[in-house]
Amino acid sequence: MDLRTNYLGMELKNPIVVSPSPLTENLDNMKKMEDAGAAAIVMHSLFEEQITFMSEDLNENLQQGTMSFSEALTFFPEEQDYKMGPDSYLEHIRKAKEMVNIPVIGSLNGVSVGGWQDIATKIEQAGADALELNVYYIPTNPEQDGPHVENLYLDLMREVKKAITIPVAVKIGPYFSSTANMVQKLDQAGADGLVMFNRFYQPDLDLDNLEVKPDLTLSSSWELRLALRWVAILYSRIQADMAITGGVHTGTDALKAMTAGAKVAMMTSAILRKGIDHINTVLAEMTQWMEAHEYESIAQMQGSLSQRNCPNPAAFERANYMKIITCYTPNA
Repeated sequence: MDLRTNYLGMELKNPIVVSPSPLTENLDNMKKMEDAGAAAIVMHSLFEEQITFMSEDLNENLQQGTMSFSEALTFFPEEQDYKMGPDSYLEHIRKAKEMVNIPVIGSLNGVSVGGWQDIATKIEQAGADALELNVYYIPTNPEQDGPHVENLYLDLMREVKKAITIPVAVKIGPYFSSTANMVQKLDQAGADGLVMFNRFYQPDLDLDNLEVKPDLTLSSSWELRLALRWVAILYSRIQADMAITGGVHTGTDALKAMTAGAKVAMMTSAILRKGIDHINTVLAEMTQWMEAHEYESIAQMQGSLSQRNCPNPAAFERANYMKIITCYTPNA
């Protein structure tokens, strides 16, 4: 069974890529991921606040949040709260490249251009095989329009691309007014890959203490559908490779990602829940299904259920919405 796929110009032994999580802060864990069958590893993110917290561009963006809540800046961790600063992060990449034989992808999380070109260059020099830009931005200023927000993404990606020669993937959220158009813009601006989708974590409200409470909820397979839909719609319409993340928990989930048109399926929540060895289980499930359905390779199935190849392409659009609403039968 040929599970090979190509992502960001790299031939991977299978489509299962470990996405950023605290697990990658430990080198032994990264080795275990390789041994369990992971084809590549995306490092935990180096946050913009660790690089240019006092930069003019970043302060401007952060101050927009203070218009609605005067203590908004206190939500950001203090410098000593970060487990790994820029220098330690670079050394971690170097050691990881010495320990594992699969690609190691660096990750930068933020939104302003700031000093990212410099740190991106250092990440490349440290040995990273590619770089993922995890753009996490909530526009809270009503004066900001859609084009302004889109340009934040595009400017950041262009500046980083100028600074390095390794492939660059952009991890985006699904909340653009025209997701397809934004993906096309990123593709035309030179993105080598697009990772769909970033999970925008929502805080909860603690009524007893009248506080805003950070709350992390791991993904479930149900969340996979949003990324499946958009990857299936965009398949063959852009040059950049597409990766699906968020909701990949089983071999079936990973195979759905392939049939939609993704090059890789990224996992974190399932590994956090079930352990690193769960990667082996997912790969076994994939192989078993492909053998039972007489598929010889991952390449054979990629995009087979995309909008372009679907017998009923309208199912990805409004017709599917209408059918779901009208066919549901509530319990009496």
